Amino acid sequence: MAKERAMRRLMNRLHNTRVRRRWRRIANAADKTGPAELRQQRAEARRLAVILDRLMHVADGRLAVPKLGSCSFPRPHGTDWAWRPEVWCGPLPYPGLSSVTSEAALGGEVQVFHDCSASELTLRQLRNTRAQDLAPFGLRMDVFRFDGSFLSLAIDLPTAAAEDLQRDHILRIESILEIESPLDIYARLNIEHGPNTEQISRKLPSHDTTARVDFDLAGTRINEKRINKIWLDLIFETPEMNQVILRDLTFARHRRAAL
Repeated sequence: MAKERAMRRLMNRLHNTRVRRRWRRIANAADKTGPAELRQQRAEARRLAVILDRLMHVADGRLAVPKLGSCSFPRPHGTDWAWRPEVWCGPLPYPGLSSVTSEAALGGEVQVFHDCSASELTLRQLRNTRAQDLAPFGLRMDVFRFDGSFLSLAIDLPTAAAEDLQRDHILRIESILEIESPLDIYARLNIEHGPNTEQISRKLPSHDTTARVDFDLAGTRINEKRINKIWLDLIFETPEMNQVILRDLTFARHRRAAL
């Protein structure tokens, strides 16, 4: 049995070597191949690419670090609630959107809002594979021509974020960003309580890839007993011809230190 397995492995390696050599020859000769034959080769290559892409997607998900579903990240002392949205935690059924319309959703927690007349915006979930990444996935946004006046990502927080929320709480948001060109990004926390909505805005630090902002609820007028919904808006100013990768986005809630 051991000899048979070794022989099969050897035959597979030889076969794969022949296949690679064949496609290398085809690729090297593509600029001289006749149109009819080239169309046939392109169709075959596309069928092969679909299979290989599927293999790579599954392999990346199973073999890369960090592990799928990981919720590990640093938290402030005294944290009583923490959360990483699903886009950064595990694979989505549909990992990407193109020509994204306003109010389009990626997963069950992230929505895009803009007022472009013709959308040249794409969103895609990607697998984090860098050693320093704690989140299994990231979110990439590519913006080409942009004729609108606003662009934002809205992230709905789960109901647990509102449970026992008090004005002596601080809500911390941390993100890991990669930005192709300089870009101003604002984080706006929205707390719906009864018929009213409290809003707190902070500009994300632009000098570092790790951006952290704290929302202190002390100065708000929220009705702690009537909180219905909490969401975060990430607002991008003049995003035209830019690429933004959100490698991670986390939330942590803790109480303010007593004076």
